[in-house]
Amino acid sequence: MAVQQDEYERISNPSAISSLLNTMIEGGGVSLCLDTPEARPEPIVLMEQHEGETLVMDLSSVDYLLYRLEQGERFFLRGQSQGKVLRTPLLALTETRRSGGRFLCCSEYPDSVDVLQRRESYRAELRMGMVVSATVYGAGEEGAPGELRDLSQDGCQLELPLTASGVLAESSEPMRLVLAFPDGTQFEVHAIARHQKMDPERHLLRVGFRFAGCTSEQERQIWYFVCEIEREAARYKKEAQEERQPSPLFAQPGKRVPNGEQVGRRDIRRYATPMARRVVKVAAYLDAQLLMLTQGHDVDSRQLSRNADRILQLHEEDREALLFASRCLSMEPLLVRHGIAVAVHLLDLVGENVPRDVRKAIVASGLVHDLGKALIPQVVFKAPNFEPCHRHMLSEHVSLLMARLKTCQWLSATVAQAVIGGINERLDGSGYPDGLTGSDITELAKASAVVDVVEAMRRDRPDRPARTAQQIYRHLLNHPHQFDVRWIKRYIERFKTLPIGSLVLFSSEQLGWIVRLDDAGAPFEVALTQQAEPPMRENLLGSVRGDVRERLGKPMREVAVST
Repeated sequence: MAVQQDEYERISNPSAISSLLNTMIEGGGVSLCLDTPEARPEPIVLMEQHEGETLVMDLSSVDYLLYRLEQGERFFLRGQSQGKVLRTPLLALTETRRSGGRFLCCSEYPDSVDVLQRRESYRAELRMGMVVSATVYGAGEEGAPGELRDLSQDGCQLELPLTASGVLAESSEPMRLVLAFPDGTQFEVHAIARHQKMDPERHLLRVGFRFAGCTSEQERQIWYFVCEIEREAARYKKEAQEERQPSPLFAQPGKRVPNGEQVGRRDIRRYATPMARRVVKVAAYLDAQLLMLTQGHDVDSRQLSRNADRILQLHEEDREALLFASRCLSMEPLLVRHGIAVAVHLLDLVGENVPRDVRKAIVASGLVHDLGKALIPQVVFKAPNFEPCHRHMLSEHVSLLMARLKTCQWLSATVAQAVIGGINERLDGSGYPDGLTGSDITELAKASAVVDVVEAMRRDRPDRPARTAQQIYRHLLNHPHQFDVRWIKRYIERFKTLPIGSLVLFSSEQLGWIVRLDDAGAPFEVALTQQAEPPMRENLLGSVRGDVRERLGKPMREVAVST
């Protein structure tokens, strides 16, 4: 329920609070403000919410405030969404944890969120595809039909036929406007025409009206319409970050309203975490790129650059959330989710002290390294027995992809050759495409090979099921003639024996996905589930943070699930 207070609404409905907090999490740009007159907004990262329980944030950028916050000093969070300012009530920290030089903190969960906006100045514009019919009545009974183009608290703009100029001219008094929304809602208000502009090519008039004599109930309705138009318009924005429900005002009777927000054909609300729902944009790009490659196009340089930057940004925000998100993409094509997982894990393994342009090239190369497989005869992947001729055809995917990267001038050729060209090479010369051995294989290629095999063995294949991390580590260590033991050990040291994204059976007989680890590599946060299936929003049952061992018991074993 929303209670209006001057220029803002106080939202206290739990579902609405959760939705608004998601826009702050996924949109970024959150500030922390102490409850003192001289306090300035300080930028932080709001990482996630546990509905009704706690907010999780990274306060590394304001570590100089931690002492005051840990002593109980209260604060509020502020962010933006769709032109509105969102503000929580006063909160206090409940927990602080240092992890890898970062300060991860939990706070109370807000019981409300204030939505601030100068209502009179905000003008909600209807985007293409949104139709609200409007009729203007002057002194006579005959009205001029048109369409609503924008709406604010104090007026609106209509598109009317040129013939409406007569209706406008004959009336010196406020005219009657009737708006009709697609769901059948009608709204009547009086207004004065203030200005008009002719569009001769379209034979239209654009007329601005100022509302006159509105009652408080009409003002309330207008504000509702403004918010709903804004909400519906936001669904049309290409770069929208939030999960947006369609407005009921624009639901046509008898026409099915989609159950979820779509990115391409994806229902992003089914993805398990806010981070996974952000990674979906990268998945959508890779899926589209696959199709473009099969149609003869090159790799889209601009889009590859943009999505590599997106992965870098997400990794800088929260590496653990990104690692887990790479396990939450089971609805994506195999080549897509494999490429994302390789890019994320390779970045995390080798990118710590590497210049940003090199890290970006590593991510980009990891994302697309396997897309060339869409360009070779698919019989290779369906053959019951892998023959030498199949191996030769398979090896061609590397050169086919490299040829499609010629427009990516920003992409380091050295990095691309190491990752895309070297990821399938083996120390003993048994790899492809060039059969390189030992010292002829670069360090980045050796690291890439380890990451690639781990990710491949994490997923089902026609000739074998998915393996656990321990089984994969054992396989790698048993093949030192093919894989560099130093990089195997570095991988295990970095990601631990129960890596993030592992499904674990605890001694309490509870199943849970490892979401975060503590500094010792023990589970710190676990997403609970009852099913040995890839993590989806509908099969996660909440989470346990901090006191995992006390509540769930000892991790007994990992359960292999193809993700």
